[in-house]
Amino acid sequence: MPVDRSYIGRTGEPVRMHVERGKVREFARAIKDDDPLYFDEEHARREAGGIMPPLTFLQTVALWDDGRGRPRPPMDLKRALHGEQEFEFLKPIFVGDVLTAVTRIADIYEKTGKRGGTMTFVVTETEFTNQRGEVVARARQVGIETGQVVRD
Repeated sequence: MPVDRSYIGRTGEPVRMHVERGKVREFARAIKDDDPLYFDEEHARREAGGIMPPLTFLQTVALWDDGRGRPRPPMDLKRALHGEQEFEFLKPIFVGDVLTAVTRIADIYEKTGKRGGTMTFVVTETEFTNQRGEVVARARQVGIETGQVVRD
């Protein structure tokens, strides 16, 4: 089936995400990062102005999303892969911030693969805005649907 590029530009519903101290601590421990910036309030205030979440913490926005925040073209999830993820930080994010994330489909394209057939790539971009209306970060993710089951 040819790639349906009509989904490019579609956006999901805004998702509100509270940056909570306990969740920052849990996340840092889960990724085995013991940097006191995530645990020690005094150290974090002196070094960074407050407790900040680890760099990949924004990925937890998925836990706040009921599914309406992620626009997604039809894909066979049995053949879907996470291709890549990147974050761009524009302003500091601190515990206590309330972020609003808006995700849009930025691009859809195909590439011919060797083992998985023609692959469809879906690029989504999420912009995070804090409670003051400042854009604090952008995330870019590439999802891949293989054209067939990958063979050895």
